[in-house]
Amino acid sequence: MITTAFTTRLRASGFDSGARDGPPMLASSLGGIREKLVYGDIVSLSNQPVSIEDVAYTWEVPKLWNKTIEAHRREVRGAIVNTTVGLVAEHGLLSVSMSRIAEETGIGRATLYKYFADVETILSAWLERHIDAHLAHLAEVRDHASNARERLAGVLEAYAVHAHESHEHRDSELVAVLHRDKQIARREHQLHDMLRDLLSEAAQTGIVRDDVSPAELAGYCLHALAAASTLPSKAAVRRLVAVTLDGLQPSAGRLGGAQTVSPR
Repeated sequence: MITTAFTTRLRASGFDSGARDGPPMLASSLGGIREKLVYGDIVSLSNQPVSIEDVAYTWEVPKLWNKTIEAHRREVRGAIVNTTVGLVAEHGLLSVSMSRIAEETGIGRATLYKYFADVETILSAWLERHIDAHLAHLAEVRDHASNARERLAGVLEAYAVHAHESHEHRDSELVAVLHRDKQIARREHQLHDMLRDLLSEAAQTGIVRDDVSPAELAGYCLHALAAASTLPSKAAVRRLVAVTLDGLQPSAGRLGGAQTVSPR
């Protein structure tokens, strides 16, 4: 237990001096007494005179403060999510039950149900966490680039590399189920909006074609780079990014554009 000392300064007319022999009553129960609590050094009350103006007292408080409790809950939640993802990866979605998750996590079923209603809810939490971390990484790449061209190329490459690296950890059935979740859809819209804004900026500087809306180009990029998940190497992923960027170039001088170039 942790001993905490508080200093209470009381100013009130008609204060009963007999209250010195024990802790003063709180202002909430004594009309007219103004009370101010401030943290102070730990003070021993034994054999020490106590004044009305400056009354110190101590009591025992639990070690688990609110922040510690919240941290504990986050740890339990994280352990549940990680355990579930591991079980699904090893045994498949249909083979995982709440009882199995509770057993593998080392908690009771009643505790597990306080955190999540079912397996799908747990996996949705995992995918939300996964996408949030991915969005944060893309934002970091964007913010560290010095110009519009670098921002667009950097984010597209980071997105493609991520798709390539995470493919082996994904279960197509699992992803199909989870992508129906509204929170997941909202996060995917955030990704689309990030690319749309980058493409809009690039189009204004003449780097990207302006005959197609930035929103449509963002969809093109996401669908094109989704193929990175099937590629055998990062070198192949970078070639895919280069081809995707090439398709974003202004249309003049390109096949299908306002001007065409004869093949050599």
